[in-house]
Amino acid sequence: MSAQGGTAMQERVTIRLAKQNMKFSAGHFTIFSASERERLHGHNFTVEVDIEARMLGNGMCFDYGLYKDRVVALCRELNEWTILPTRSPYLRIEEDGDHVYAHFDGQRIPFLRGDVLLLPIENATLEEFAGWFLQRLCEDREALRAHAIDAIEVRVLSGPGQSAGRRVRLG
Repeated sequence: MSAQGGTAMQERVTIRLAKQNMKFSAGHFTIFSASERERLHGHNFTVEVDIEARMLGNGMCFDYGLYKDRVVALCRELNEWTILPTRSPYLRIEEDGDHVYAHFDGQRIPFLRGDVLLLPIENATLEEFAGWFLQRLCEDREALRAHAIDAIEVRVLSGPGQSAGRRVRLG
């Protein structure tokens, strides 16, 4: 196929990864301001990934099983934790032996260390979880180039009808 001017067009494809095992269960609370937050609660989150890539021949773009496995592994990292953000301007984290304390608006909220996952995010929100997955999926830039990947979008859902997505264009 050729475009105007005789130069060859390279076909692009979008692969959607939305497997049943791309999920995690976690406790969290969203921080709205310096004095307002949700109560601690949990969700069964699901993760979907769209990968835009160039066709590489042989009727395919790349072995996207590699990315399915990576998303499942990342979900396992978050599964069955209470997630606390370490970059919030309104939350201070204190670690003391077997305990973690979240300091918020004059409150000292205790957690068992073994129940808490401290994530380098600003808030425990769908938007930030999507960004965390996206950042982790984009760590191996060499592999992304080798697979001719142009863009990745990650969407995290906390239930039917409620999700947030983050997208990055590569190259």
